[in-house]
Amino acid sequence: MTTQTDTPGSVTTVYKVSGMSCGHCEGSVSSEISEIPGVESVKAVASTGEVTVVSAAPLDEEAVRAAVDEAGFELVRKA
Repeated sequence: MTTQTDTPGSVTTVYKVSGMSCGHCEGSVSSEISEIPGVESVKAVASTGEVTVVSAAPLDEEAVRAAVDEAGFELVRKA
């Protein structure tokens, strides 16, 4: 798990997601996670399976899991 505070009030968390293989996959995952309240930015990288989320406060992992599931992928764990 990599969780750190970058700026006052912001938390960065990196998640591992399986199944992403292209830019469309990255966009789908980013779009779904972006809808979680408090999310400030999302960067998904298909080649590594990593999704970096910056949020106002720590996110509920089940909310992130549900968003990733909705996009059609699987949240493996926090990186």
